[in-house]
Amino acid sequence: MAENKKKTDKVRKVSSGPIREKARTMNKIIAAVGTVIKDLGYPGLTIANISKASGTDRKLIYTYFGTLDHLVETYIKQKDYWNFEVQKNTEDFIKNNEKIDLNFMTTILQGQFDAVLNDQERQKIIHWELGENRDILRRLSDSREELGERLFQLYESQIESTDIDLRATVALLIGGLYYLALHANSNGSLFCGIDINEPQGKERIDRAMEKILQTCYERTEK
Repeated sequence: MAENKKKTDKVRKVSSGPIREKARTMNKIIAAVGTVIKDLGYPGLTIANISKASGTDRKLIYTYFGTLDHLVETYIKQKDYWNFEVQKNTEDFIKNNEKIDLNFMTTILQGQFDAVLNDQERQKIIHWELGENRDILRRLSDSREELGERLFQLYESQIESTDIDLRATVALLIGGLYYLALHANSNGSLFCGIDINEPQGKERIDRAMEKILQTCYERTEK
């Protein structure tokens, strides 16, 4: 019995070693995409540059990801706030038909603001989306919209019909937060006299956003 257990443990160690090594290598390659974007911009996204940045053989990129586009898409999905963080946090709400309350919506938008404001790679991706029409970027946008639609439909089933257009309000908030985050990083100057690179300025934007959402919720709650 003891001998069989030793053999089983040995098989597990042998098999888990290569699996872990593959996972580590894949993560290095994915992370290298971000390094290349930060250092060279999206025109620098080539197999050669990613291979050099990750310190791995370019053959492994093809072996693990098939194509450059698939690798870049994998990276973008991991960096996209809606497709990664929000997706994980909202599945239970959607599955259980839970109420999309003010706290939930505020947390999502504040989290998005923080994610973009504090991450240069995410900022580069947004610039890329605005500057190029590519299939992988369109798929990213479409997947965001699919998740957002599920949230909106759940929310709209829980509210009274009023003149408040939450979809348009959220669109304006998200667009404004994106722009403020990009402006603060690229320009670093004041916007409407507010410096969101300073904690006090960032808090003012957070409070204003929450107040707008609070007003919407108070007008639409059943």
